[in-house]
Amino acid sequence: MALKRLSQFKPLVVLLVFLAAWWVMPVMVKRWLQTGFYEFQAPLSAAESHLEDLQSYWTLRGQSKREMIEAGRDLARENARLTVQLQDNRSLAAEISRLETLLDLPSHPDFRYEVARVARRDLSAWWQQITIRKGANYGIPVGAAVIYKGGVVGRVREVHATTSIVELVSSSGFRMAANVVGEDRPVTYQGLLNPPFSNPLGEVLNVPAAVKVSPSQPMRLVSSRLGGIFPEGLTIGEVVELTPGSDGFFQQGRVQLNPDLGALREVAVVIPIGDETTPAVERPPATQEAVRGD
Repeated sequence: MALKRLSQFKPLVVLLVFLAAWWVMPVMVKRWLQTGFYEFQAPLSAAESHLEDLQSYWTLRGQSKREMIEAGRDLARENARLTVQLQDNRSLAAEISRLETLLDLPSHPDFRYEVARVARRDLSAWWQQITIRKGANYGIPVGAAVIYKGGVVGRVREVHATTSIVELVSSSGFRMAANVVGEDRPVTYQGLLNPPFSNPLGEVLNVPAAVKVSPSQPMRLVSSRLGGIFPEGLTIGEVVELTPGSDGFFQQGRVQLNPDLGALREVAVVIPIGDETTPAVERPPATQEAVRGD
């Protein structure tokens, strides 16, 4: 009878022994075990993402010819629009280069965009992050900016062999310098605790008292040149409400983020050309095409 009672506590004893061993284990060993476990399960997330892509492919194959023709027509129109926009961008880049030479101004840093597929989404009150299917094998650096066609996505928090973890702009640990459109003075943006199945929100701080917004007349919040890793002018969200701050000189308020953040399928990692690391495998030539957010 006594042995039977002791056997009931055997799982608890094993758990306590494991916790004690983990507590006294060196930090380097813990980090090595965590990294090894992540690298072991990372191919599972990537395989699941590939299966979703395959499912989407066969779903599209099942569409009628008429639907495919209409989709091709819409795609041709979009390509024509983007071609004209690309020509305008080249003209603007040439004009900027001419003015920089004329005024002896330092040129803006050059970037390349590494387009990556989203493999996993962890969206909860505590975790606001996604996993992308590219890592050290494509030269992704820790801390790199991540964007999409709608603006800022977040920044790379961890880089592994074939995957990377991106902290979203909606995460409570995310913080960056920003500008309200039409206002030169910088403000501070930070994420909030966002419950599941809700529109993502953020918070803006140190807004000048002269800025006035309302839910019917919001103002766009964009990335600032002081943000460091983010190119200037990328959309973060819309400031829909402002209230006086505790100091009485500045305002703070809510920022409505794009709800597409929770449904992204492709993003682009912004990598400065002069600071990128040499990848482990050969990459195809980088392009600066628009990133799809569907």
